[in-house]
Formats: sequence, C-alpha cells, structure tokens
Amino acid sequence: MPNVDIAAIRDVKSLKGSLPPEEWDARVDLAACYRLVRANGWNKNIFNHASMRVPGDPDFFLIKAHALLWDEVTASNLVKVNMHKELDEKSFVNRLGFVLHSGILRGRRDVNAIVHIHEEACVAISTTKDGILPFTQDGVFLYNQVAYHEYSGLTDDAEERAAIIDNLGDKAAMLMRNHGSVTVGEKMSEAYSRTQRLVKASQIQLQLMASGAELVIPSEEVCRHTARQFMEHNRGRGLDDWPAALRELDRIDASYRN
Repeated sequence: MPNVDIAAIRDVKSLKGSLPPEEWDARVDLAACYRLVRANGWNKNIFNHASMRVPGDPDFFLIKAHALLWDEVTASNLVKVNMHKELDEKSFVNRLGFVLHSGILRGRRDVNAIVHIHEEACVAISTTKDGILPFTQDGVFLYNQVAYHEYSGLTDDAEERAAIIDNLGDKAAMLMRNHGSVTVGEKMSEAYSRTQRLVKASQIQLQLMASGAELVIPSEEVCRHTARQFMEHNRGRGLDDWPAALRELDRIDASYRN
C-alpha cells in the first residue's frame, strides 16, 4: 500500500450531481453504514470493510479507502473498483477487502451490499463448535441463515474466493471461524440489519454461556415460523428501520452525505 496523503483521499470534492442518482443513493447508504458501525463500536480502527455494488454498473463496487477511519467515510470519497480486474493498490483499497467483497459479489448476483466486521462477540462465537444458536429472538431471526467458513489465514489470496462463496451459499450471514462476520443483502438496509441481529445474538449468547445455567432453545418448528415472520416484517414494518437509522445519524453528524 503506497504512502497516503489522508487529506487528499478524505477531503474530496462532492460528487453529488455528477453521478447517476441511483449510484449517489448507494454511496450515501454505504457511507451511512460505515458511520453507524463506527457509532456502535463494531469495527476495528481503520480495518474491516463494507461494500455496495454500483447500481447500473454491476461489475463495479464501492468500498472505503483503506487508510480512512470509518467516521471519515463520505459518499464522495468511497472508491469505485472493478471486481473482475486485479487490484491496483494505488487506488488505496485494501487487498484483503477486495478479495472478500469481489468474491461474494461475483458469486452472488442477488447480493448488492456486504458488511464485514471483527466485533468481539461475533469473533468469540465463531470459534465455538456450534456457532450461533437460537437462544434469543435475534438468533431465531437468523435461523438457518448463518454459514461458516474455516480459517485459513489472511484473505489476500484470490483463490480463496471460491471457498468463501461456496461456504456462504445462499445464506444471509457467515461467521468466518476465528476471524469475524459477514452479512449480505440486496440492499444495505438488509445487510446492516443482519449485522445488528448477529452482533446482538452473539453478545447475549456469550453471556448465557458464561452463566452456567441450563438454557432453553425454542423448537425447530417455532424457529422456522419466527424466521418466516421476520422475513415478512422486513417487507413491511421493517422498511422503516433504515430511514430511522439515517435520521438518527443525521442528528449526530450528517457529513457522511457529502
């Protein structure tokens, strides 16, 4: 990665009005995701990453410049990357992030948004044999929707793309063993919501495991039924969640929209 002039990649001229409206909206949503994850303390310094496929230009995706903090990301300073070409790190994009996100976006045409984090509870649960369990409603919402990918080192080898997409399959989330989590969605609102659910389910599961108490898991029938209910919720009342998150973020700092 070349030496970076932070101001040059952070304080860029606004692209609003110079891009198709659909791409601009995607940039705003992705920048908002970076800020929301940072506000929740789920990221690790400048590391981890979220991405979005470019609407109308499906072979390209948006991701942050590696050296930027998550709360420095704006709609205009996101980097547009060709997922089919070898990464030129002069673009300031992290190769590890490129391999992971390009692999998923190439293999899952239904996915337009990805969030990858190393939140501590998710990492801890990723190391357990059983992984995430439906102890709580958040866990039930993800019932049969969490895949697992075995740890094989840093994701800088392009050949690992095939294993990542094979292990993810058609699932909405994946725990990367001894590493972190990945959530995906057709929209950023879906990927972010699934991140929220996975983090909360992991945090509570750790507390329950530490309690030593005998634990109760809902029946498979109830888990399947509730997971279906949640899918319906996402198509109805759940549509209000993302706009509400953005309004809350706007009250704190609306600069992500720049």
